[in-house]
Order: sequence, then structure tokens, then C-alpha cells
Amino acid sequence: MNKRQLHHLLVRMKPISYWYFVALVVVTGSFALLALRHNNVRAIQLRDELAQVDKENGDVEGKLNELRVYMHTHMNARLSNENAIYPPIQLKYTYERLSAAEKKRVTTANEKIYNDAQKTCEALLPRGLSGSSRLPCIQQYIDAKGTQETPVPDAQYKFDFVSPIWSPDLAGILVVASLVFLILLVIRLIAEVWVRLRLSD
Repeated sequence: MNKRQLHHLLVRMKPISYWYFVALVVVTGSFALLALRHNNVRAIQLRDELAQVDKENGDVEGKLNELRVYMHTHMNARLSNENAIYPPIQLKYTYERLSAAEKKRVTTANEKIYNDAQKTCEALLPRGLSGSSRLPCIQQYIDAKGTQETPVPDAQYKFDFVSPIWSPDLAGILVVASLVFLILLVIRLIAEVWVRLRLSD
């Protein structure tokens, strides 16, 4: 390019001020930060709503699915930090209800087995007023037919969903727009510096 063409290019670039790009980067970047913050706050609200539904024995599965879908489709929707419990989603009350139900089931079953053992051993060993001679028989019956508690695996009631690095939601679009305007700003600055350097040769 000769100096006349370079000078013409510089004149054409002047109306496209780099301050436009600076303003666009600042505006889109600010709104992107607000949108990212909103994604995080909304995820925390959904987690708190899930905890409340869990406490009230409501539709836990529906709320859990709503939180899962939101986190998988929104960037910066993380729930965990260094000081929080891990995993960040724990269905504590559902787990406690299931554990209590299992304890009750075992207690009820063993009470019935104990009553059956007493009746069976009384029929087998009718003698003796105190019933002490029947104790080994009752114990043997309970050992043979007694019910053991099945532990409820707590890992099935703990969750940690991961949000994507980028998502096509408002925050994601604004981040991309901010980066595009930043790249255009850099190109505009480099182009002007390059033209001026060539003109000064």
C-alpha cells in the first residue's frame, strides 16, 4: 500500500472511533456480569425451594428435576463453594423419613416374630412357670427368622449438578457479545497503529 492509500484508510477509520467499542465492551460486560450473577442466585433459590419441599415431604422429584434442568442449561449456576457442605444438594429429610420407615418396618416385623417365637416355644415346652427354659428356644427362633435392618444408602440422596462453561442463555450471549466487541476494539487499535507506523516511514 502506498502512503496515499494508507492515508485514505486512516481517514475512513476515523469515524469508527474505538471509544464506541470501549462503550460496547463496558455495557455488554456489565450486563453479562449481572446475568451471570442472576444465574447463580436463581440456582441457589431453586436449591432452597427443593430443601423446603423436602422438609414438607412434597414433590421432591419434580423440584429436583427443575433444579437439574436449570443448572445444566445456565452458566455460572454453581452451588458449591469452599465453606459449604458437599455435595451441595442433600435430601436430608427424605433420607431421614426412609431410614425411620425402615426402622419401623424392622421393629414391627421383629415384634411379630418374637410373639410367634413365644407361642411356638410355649407349645414345644409347656412346662415351667417362669418360662426360663423357653428362653434358648425363643432366642434360636428369633435368630433364625428375625429381620435385619437394611441401611438406606445416603449417596442416593446427595447430588451435585455441574453448570456448563458456556450456555446460550442471556448471560452466555452477553459474554460472547462482550468478547466480540473487545476483539473489534483490539483490531481497531492495532489497525490504526499499523497505518500510522507505515505513514511515518
